[in-house]
Amino acid sequence: MGKASILVYIVVAAVVLLFLYHSPEKHSGGRHRRLKLRSNFTLAPSRHQAVAFDPLVAELERHREDKEWEKQHAHTEVESAPAHESQPEWEDFMDAEDYLNDEDKFNVTSRLILLFPKIDVDPTDWFVTEHELTQWNLLQAQREVLHRTQREMELHDKNHDGFVSFSEYDPPSWVQNAGNESFGYDMGWWKEEHFNASDADGDGLLNLNEFNDFLHPADSKNPKLHQWLCKEEVRERDTDRDGKVNFKEFFHGLFDLVRNYNEESHNDTYRSDNSMDTPARVLFSQLDKDGDGYLSDVELLPIIGKLHPSEHYYAKQQADYIISQADEDKDGRLTLTEMIENPYVFYSAIFNDDEDEDGDYHDEFR
Repeated sequence: MGKASILVYIVVAAVVLLFLYHSPEKHSGGRHRRLKLRSNFTLAPSRHQAVAFDPLVAELERHREDKEWEKQHAHTEVESAPAHESQPEWEDFMDAEDYLNDEDKFNVTSRLILLFPKIDVDPTDWFVTEHELTQWNLLQAQREVLHRTQREMELHDKNHDGFVSFSEYDPPSWVQNAGNESFGYDMGWWKEEHFNASDADGDGLLNLNEFNDFLHPADSKNPKLHQWLCKEEVRERDTDRDGKVNFKEFFHGLFDLVRNYNEESHNDTYRSDNSMDTPARVLFSQLDKDGDGYLSDVELLPIIGKLHPSEHYYAKQQADYIISQADEDKDGRLTLTEMIENPYVFYSAIFNDDEDEDGDYHDEFR
């Protein structure tokens, strides 16, 4: 952004703040909304959760998670990561949530004014579109994923050479405890075939990027991993063990995943098998290129992104939700004023607002 653009932006932001200062508060509902961090730390797979909108909040969450990680894994030789420019001094406050709720240290209006020009980049036109917000959310998610991958790599890189070999990689305890007779995706994701598919340069070792692909194959651009995902789907859905997926196996295993992806939200409304039979058969026939009445792993490739949604999918969901809540003039995009007037859409739980039992109102960063 050029100097002239920055000057114009500062003037506009000042005008917006002046307008808001003299306007009644619209969205507090008469209650103070205390901001609450939520740790996403987990050792086992869980339902996908959106990452924090604000990078500074993400830093706070990661700091909390890293402390818990170090407790559980007793990392005594881990070097401290270089501080980010925006990282607050942790000794300045006893608790991260107290920091977030101290307006002198963390003001949501000031944060939104700071972040707006960083989101409004494609093009820079004083509006934040769904595409720009999706890309912003995706960037935050990728940073979060890579951070966790680095943490995992420290755990598995036994000789500390910056690479992970298959012999170094131990499957998670939840996989080991599942037993050898378990079947399906949970037991298959860590196999040597998966490891080799992630090894893009074929040197028998996974560097950081390859290990990131190994842990998050749905987000990889490696075609070998997409093919591996397709094979895993066949292995999991192939109940009669003939090496292919027939219509019944497709209908009762895969079709709902594709339908839910297309609808971008899960609807628990009851639908009979009969009502879904025709669209399922249409999709099945489109995928069944050789017309043999079965789907091979290769024929599943066109829908593998819907069976295993990427971070982009979730970033877009989050962007759509934010715009639906903050876009007051319903033009499909956000102005700085709309963002400032709806701060808790950005600094709150994405899908629900709950009250604590004691009556204090808390919002969670997602």
